[in-house]
Amino acid sequence: MRTSKRERILDAAVSVINRDGVRAVTFESVAAEAQLTRGGLLYHFPSREALLRGIDEHLVQSWEASMEALLGKSAGEATALERYQTFVRVSAQSATRAELMFMLDSVDPEFPSDRPWAPVVQRWAPSPPAAGSDDPAALDNFVARLAADGLWIYEAMYEGQLDENVRAQLTERIGGLLSPEQSPKD
Repeated sequence: MRTSKRERILDAAVSVINRDGVRAVTFESVAAEAQLTRGGLLYHFPSREALLRGIDEHLVQSWEASMEALLGKSAGEATALERYQTFVRVSAQSATRAELMFMLDSVDPEFPSDRPWAPVVQRWAPSPPAAGSDDPAALDNFVARLAADGLWIYEAMYEGQLDENVRAQLTERIGGLLSPEQSPKD
């Protein structure tokens, strides 16, 4: 199947981010990476904000597709425990440098305020338990989510990836924080 020009642009933008970071995303750098003219890029993304939003949505769609592929079903068809386990495993195993850098740099005020990944995260790994909650399963699940998110941040802040064996062990330990006996409420 042939990649659309829009997808080619977004893939090129992700390559620029992987190599040089989010701030390097300009019409010129992405157009050169996609082997298009600046005008060809502007046809699909009329502003830098539109391009950033497109990249954001592209990364989020890829992230959710990875979770559905690992689980073998959609979030709506999964139990709460399955969703949490899948979220933790995918976020701990498959974050690319582009995702890490984009997510971290996206706190910059120049980024759009509506975060497309917020509904995805809420669907797969809901927010922490409410204040005063005594649900140990909800707290354990949130600890696992923080551990998986922490692995992303660690790799974004320090040069290089962890050794694959260490990464696999960490991922299993994080996933182990979600015990089947303590299934969260749907």
